[in-house]
Amino acid sequence: MTKTLTLTFIVLMIVACSGTDQSKETQFYKKQQTVAETLEVSIEASGVIEAISSVEIKSKASGEVLFLGAEVGDFVTKGSMLAQIDQRTANNIVDQTKSDLEASKVRLLNAESQFERGQELHANASISDKDFEDIKENYAQAKSTLVRNEVSFENAKISLDDTVVKSPIDGTIISRPVEVGQVISSPTSAFGEGSILMTMADLSKVRVRALVDEIDVGKVSIGQTVSIKVAAYRDKEFIGTVSKIEPKAYVQQNVTTFPVLIDIDNDENLLLIGMNTDVVIEVLKKDVAMSVPTMSLRTRKDIYTAASIINIEKEEIDKFLAEKVKGENFNRFIVITDSRKGPNLTWVKVGVSDLVNVEIVEGLSSDDIVYILPSKSLFDYQERFKKRVSGTFGFG
Repeated sequence: MTKTLTLTFIVLMIVACSGTDQSKETQFYKKQQTVAETLEVSIEASGVIEAISSVEIKSKASGEVLFLGAEVGDFVTKGSMLAQIDQRTANNIVDQTKSDLEASKVRLLNAESQFERGQELHANASISDKDFEDIKENYAQAKSTLVRNEVSFENAKISLDDTVVKSPIDGTIISRPVEVGQVISSPTSAFGEGSILMTMADLSKVRVRALVDEIDVGKVSIGQTVSIKVAAYRDKEFIGTVSKIEPKAYVQQNVTTFPVLIDIDNDENLLLIGMNTDVVIEVLKKDVAMSVPTMSLRTRKDIYTAASIINIEKEEIDKFLAEKVKGENFNRFIVITDSRKGPNLTWVKVGVSDLVNVEIVEGLSSDDIVYILPSKSLFDYQERFKKRVSGTFGFG
């Protein structure tokens, strides 16, 4: 019994409200005067802090690591000693090649003396042509042997120098996968790429690799200013600049994005490698002298539905649309303006838009009032909804 009374009360209330609404004409539009506006559009994305360039430090010498001169996080200057590799093998090779070099110098002196004497003997016909040719060949081989031993000695000294690893740049150590006592392999002698002693980077300037949706990436350009925030410093804004838009897409869960690289000055060393960031790329900020809501723009396809709401005759619309306008649906649209004589159809040229308001370049004056009307799809939906409601609660 109680449920029946409650249902009856709700139905009566709806009918009463419906009757009240039907007594008034529903208004599907509003009016607004053209206004000056600041149009702003920004793109939001997420990214990760990374080094602009990093250097892998390797030793050209193989052997046991005897000393490491820096730890992760240390800042080192160019030329600083980073590691010392066991020098015993390198020293032995230097001593051996030095000895070979000294011996080759002595052999060359002997060969040179024999050559000079042979020239005299050959000139006096004391030795045959073949004996003289043998003397010349020995002299040439002695010179060649000296050159080879000089090269070997220089290479041995270079290999000895390679046991001391120095920093190639000013930078910060960001990784150190080896420890003292570990035996490493050289990239010049090993089958693989050799052992990495450390990785270092210049962190005075870092970058964010932000993933921007493919819909928005066309609005991004090199040199644009970017606002960046990280969780560690929520109250601090970092300013970066777009340096590159990578051409290869990144697809994850059917979402296509493009990496946008943003360079940031990091003089205070607050930004660390791997930090997650929130990125806001400002793609539009313009003060316009005249703007209207984008919902006031109409196309040739939906002007009939929109105009019918404010009782503009079809013949008037046909006459207005008789002539094609260059740039339709691109930068030329129709707006309906209000006047003392009633609504008027007008072609306008538009400029930039922030998706809510649009710049009017020509076609309107600063004191014009425009109609803001629903789209055809929205209007059709409203009509279907009204009929459905009337059919549900009609007692006719």
